[in-house]
Amino acid sequence: MRHDHLLTARQLSREDIEEVLDRAAELDADPSAARERNAGTLLGLCFFEPSTRTKMSFEAAIKRLGGDVVDMGSVDSSSVKKGESLADTVRVIEGYADALVLRHPLEGSAKMASEYVDVPILNAGDGAGHHPTQTLLDLYTIRETAGLDDLTIGIMGDLKYGRTVHSLATALTNFDAHQHFISPESLKLPRSVRYDLHEAGANVREHTDLEEVLASLDVLYVTRIQRERFPDENEYHKVAGQYQIDAETLEAASDDLTVMHPLPRVDEIAPEVDDTAYANYFEQAHNGVPVRMALLDLLMEGER
Repeated sequence: MRHDHLLTARQLSREDIEEVLDRAAELDADPSAARERNAGTLLGLCFFEPSTRTKMSFEAAIKRLGGDVVDMGSVDSSSVKKGESLADTVRVIEGYADALVLRHPLEGSAKMASEYVDVPILNAGDGAGHHPTQTLLDLYTIRETAGLDDLTIGIMGDLKYGRTVHSLATALTNFDAHQHFISPESLKLPRSVRYDLHEAGANVREHTDLEEVLASLDVLYVTRIQRERFPDENEYHKVAGQYQIDAETLEAASDDLTVMHPLPRVDEIAPEVDDTAYANYFEQAHNGVPVRMALLDLLMEGER
């Protein structure tokens, strides 16, 4: 890859994406292929917000590559609790690791942190900003199930605060993809994201009703209404539970539809969908390991 850090999906060209996905496919087939060149590598985990899949898949990825992790641990048990700045935290952990993975509640935090360190930083989510490593595993999943060109995708749920949505929509502008966004009026794509998509020439349509487009979709990407991002609890309760997928909903879908979700889910996809041919979200989560292996392998090539 041609980058020192991976901070936002805006950095990614089609060439970058295909390089990562191709390397991920190689490592998924033979994880031992990159162990020798990555043996002894240390990855610093700096998670200022809760995480299960992202944190554990990065840890699994570096260990499958022959490396290991140094983990900042919870905020409450770290020097952040004493008032240490983010800049100081990453400068300290840089001294212990060959690359850093950062998740932080403030949008723009990863970019700021990258200005203080010389090792690669991978943004694992900055508030309602971007989550580019999630996007790459989403693209890997889509490529495996539906293909990335001549694609019609519906992205549904919290489009305002959903950083996975912002990243995925941006990355898809590199491909021949028709993007449909389905949400309540109050959770529509931010104006800045819509502007960037239009500037990139994206084919974008916005809807409040899934039924309008479901039959035409190759992929339905469902997202959780993110309670923790709402500044007003009452506003959350107005939209919670409005968009839910169950077996009856999917009766109108194409037989080839792929249903995805970045997880965790609450009630937006009924458990009965899990046993259908549509469900692909657990495989999607699994894909985080080979994709993050590929990213680490590629980013650290420049460090070796």
